[in-house]
Amino acid sequence: MAIHFGTDGWRAVISDEFTFANVRKVSQAIADALLVGAAARQSATEPPLCVVGFDTRFLSDRYAMEVARVLAANGIRVLLTKADSPTPMVSYAVVANRAAGGVMITASHNAPRYNGIKLKAAYGGSAPASQCRQVEQLIIENERAGREPKTMDFETAQAQGLITRFNPFPSYRKHLQTLVDFPALQRSGLRVVVDPMYGSGRVYLAQLLREAGVEVTEIRGEMNPGFNGIHPEPIARYLGLLMAEVTARDCDLGLATDGDADRIGAVSPSGRFIDPHHILALALRYLVEVRGWHGTVVKTVSTTQLLNRLAAKYRLPLYETPVGFNYIGELMARDNVLIGGEESGGISIQGHIPEGDGVLMAMLLTEIVAHYGRSLDALVAELQAELGPFVYARRDVRVPHFSKSELVARLTARPPTTLAGLTLARLGTEDGVKYLFADDSWLLIRPSGTEPVLRVYAEAHTPQTVEALLDAGLALAGAGEGQRA
Repeated sequence: MAIHFGTDGWRAVISDEFTFANVRKVSQAIADALLVGAAARQSATEPPLCVVGFDTRFLSDRYAMEVARVLAANGIRVLLTKADSPTPMVSYAVVANRAAGGVMITASHNAPRYNGIKLKAAYGGSAPASQCRQVEQLIIENERAGREPKTMDFETAQAQGLITRFNPFPSYRKHLQTLVDFPALQRSGLRVVVDPMYGSGRVYLAQLLREAGVEVTEIRGEMNPGFNGIHPEPIARYLGLLMAEVTARDCDLGLATDGDADRIGAVSPSGRFIDPHHILALALRYLVEVRGWHGTVVKTVSTTQLLNRLAAKYRLPLYETPVGFNYIGELMARDNVLIGGEESGGISIQGHIPEGDGVLMAMLLTEIVAHYGRSLDALVAELQAELGPFVYARRDVRVPHFSKSELVARLTARPPTTLAGLTLARLGTEDGVKYLFADDSWLLIRPSGTEPVLRVYAEAHTPQTVEALLDAGLALAGAGEGQRA
């Protein structure tokens, strides 16, 4: 079976396609790509350095060691984390250590049966599509030529200085102290519940908040490679325990991160889920109005129009990208981006690496609540009163394999002039098909980049209109209700 990199790396079912043999094949191709890059930089005086990290999933630590063995066998120096670590922490270590790239063993928010490999560029964000395609092509070339992956005994590689175990937390902590107002948190007296969802944000976020003087209760922070049977995705469906804990403990805030802690979700004191759309909008308002920051706003096609209205208010340029933080990261790496984010909770800000960071955004959201001295419920209500009410929902339907290009061609051939009583203003095909209506409501139909799932997204001014748009989207796609993912 061919190995393909999707929206953010390669993911597959453990012991099915995600095997040690395939991990070695991918690692060899990554090594080949790093060596080609090193050769192109003729000024390089020593072998390239690669940072390797892993999350809490089944066998992730062992897969990471296997990656390190292959890289070392190819003469590449490896910094391998001592313990499970968040993806953004590993990505920051790439920059802090001036490495040529990084490899993260994780399937992020996917179900426990999956694992995966995220490839990181030297600038600390997801590798661009061109680099992923290069790795895919090198896998094919190696297989055709009958070249087996090189491997090296792990202890021997350590003894020779090719593999070094390290702790990425101290430098990451120091960096976050330049982005978050720790003294403001110390004065706040806030009480917070942290839910890492058994992922690699465990311990780290709670420790950072405690160091900042916040009273913290951590739940689901123990090692559980099966995530206790849940998807480690910080959305309302999986955060019932966090909602209950926040209200039962009478806390000010609930914070959740996904399997590799590059995404954020939040819960207000009333037990209400606060989605990343509102977190993004609150962060943008705070960074402009309180900190006085300026720059470009970047969002994916599936992210709220609240950002469009705020960007227009502040006269900031706004760009819309396909789904996947890698597209946002590419812009952040070359432009003065104030904030970039996506509806799934991957968000980053100016001065940070071009990588979604649930830990950083959890800290910043806590700072925002501390600064205003009002609850998240009140802050969201203020935002809605100022910019207009926006309601968002998404449906995921399992579907057989189909052609994305054929779906787009069919949906754009004869687009409807109205849907759910709304007048169509514009049609977008940046990623799937997006119907934007005259009142800023929208409907997006697109296949997932990591799973056999069709995603239908909608945002409108009432819950009823959102549901009507979702129904219309499924009907347009020919999916009906299908099988909910």
